[in-house]
Amino acid sequence: QRVVYNKVKRIIIILFLLPTFFVSAQKIGEMAPEKPPAVFPPYAWGVDLMFSDGGFGIGTFFRRSINTKFAGFVDFSFTESKNSREFEYYDYWGRPISVGKENRVFLLPLTFGLQYRLFEKELSDNLRPYLNAGVGPSFAISTPYNVEFFNSFKYAKFQYGFGGYIGFGADFGLSKTNLIGLSLKYQYTKFVTDGVEHMKGQIKTEISAFYIAIKVGLMF
Repeated sequence: QRVVYNKVKRIIIILFLLPTFFVSAQKIGEMAPEKPPAVFPPYAWGVDLMFSDGGFGIGTFFRRSINTKFAGFVDFSFTESKNSREFEYYDYWGRPISVGKENRVFLLPLTFGLQYRLFEKELSDNLRPYLNAGVGPSFAISTPYNVEFFNSFKYAKFQYGFGGYIGFGADFGLSKTNLIGLSLKYQYTKFVTDGVEHMKGQIKTEISAFYIAIKVGLMF
């Protein structure tokens, strides 16, 4: 599973970087006046479908354009976190088993940040790459692994701390109402409480992860 994930990650990074090699080429032979840049609605809201080697997640975001280059955003996500030493297999009845696993751990970061658009004049408006970064409070929920998934939330323990992420992404298309995009980000969380225990006897006070997110939303 991790090998497939790494291959997908490399392909996506190559797809993101490929347009930058043609930035200069787009200017060659242009004789007609350049079209004015498209003006998109200032507000955007939507959901993130997130994937990492620790599992899947879902998030929501709200974004407000400051000018053609900068936008402010706030986002919140709920993602699964796994220890790098976890090894999962399935028993005869198809139930997942992870030897030595003590708790399921879920991260809930709330992030406030800025987004900076790249190559605004060099690339056409149907490809709008950007850099983004943000910080904010982060929370974690741990539930006992030996208890059935939904029932385990009765025994949930909460931890909190702070964190943030840096990322790279792009929005696609010329629609002024629908938003579709893809982003990559590295997220870090530092707990100020006891920390989380994925594996028995191994308490972690900080967690980092790399995520790939598919963005779907509305502009208005």
